Amino acid sequence: MEVVAEGLAFPEGPVVMADGSVIVVELAGGRITRCWNGRSEVICAIGGGPNGAAIGPDGALWVCNNGGLDLAKFQNARGPGCEGRIERVDLSTGRFERVYDACEGVPIEAPNDLVFDADGRLWFTDLGKSHDGIRTASGLFTCLPDGTSIDAIFRHAMGYNGIGLSPDDAAVYCADTHQARLWQFERKVQPQRPTWVATAPGPVGFDSLAVTAAGNVCVATLFDGGITTITPAGQTAKRAFDDPYTTNIAFGGADMQDAYITLSQRGALVKVRWDEPGLKLHFNG
Repeated sequence: MEVVAEGLAFPEGPVVMADGSVIVVELAGGRITRCWNGRSEVICAIGGGPNGAAIGPDGALWVCNNGGLDLAKFQNARGPGCEGRIERVDLSTGRFERVYDACEGVPIEAPNDLVFDADGRLWFTDLGKSHDGIRTASGLFTCLPDGTSIDAIFRHAMGYNGIGLSPDDAAVYCADTHQARLWQFERKVQPQRPTWVATAPGPVGFDSLAVTAAGNVCVATLFDGGITTITPAGQTAKRAFDDPYTTNIAFGGADMQDAYITLSQRGALVKVRWDEPGLKLHFNG
């Protein structure tokens, strides 16, 4: 295992760039950071709680911002400036802008992870928020990156976190943190109910995910840290990592078998070799 960067403030959302660098969000630091060869540099101080990131069809970095978290109390920050939102970051300047913070007049609570389909449409999960013993709803949403259209696909989840697309772009996968379940939707802009794919054994939770070229879903697994690989048929296997907050995985390298994994409690981004190639993301160079 190679340590790419450490000393990060709860890193998540790794984005593997064409030049070999990896961009991560620092959830506890409110920053977007580029990492390479043991070094790191801040692209921008975006504020709030940046959670997931992806390169869009415009070449910009798109970010799910949950508005901010109090990690000591495991609850969301509240008040002005703590709104959940979808943001766009210009990587050449570090400038960022808010594109969406509501859907059909209802505020977005805590956007968590996102993926772009081949048509350039953005799909994202909303984990929901926890504060003062109250938990708000979670769900799956989709929007256009020009800011003109946003739709709710499903608003009644427990805690949707990771998201990804099948190799043929037909299915949208969502990992539920609290249930440790993987769910599947059709990639259609219409209200839907999900289809259950698998549940992880043991007292674990699910975080972000990445899909392999063969269509297997690799889900970062919390508490008993590791990566759980789920086949489309629902079979599961786990690779352990020594961090209870193993939160994200992303694929890169010439053969797409370099797996970049965030060990968030440790504050590290690491690279390991994977046993199968990952699926190349749309618009990711």
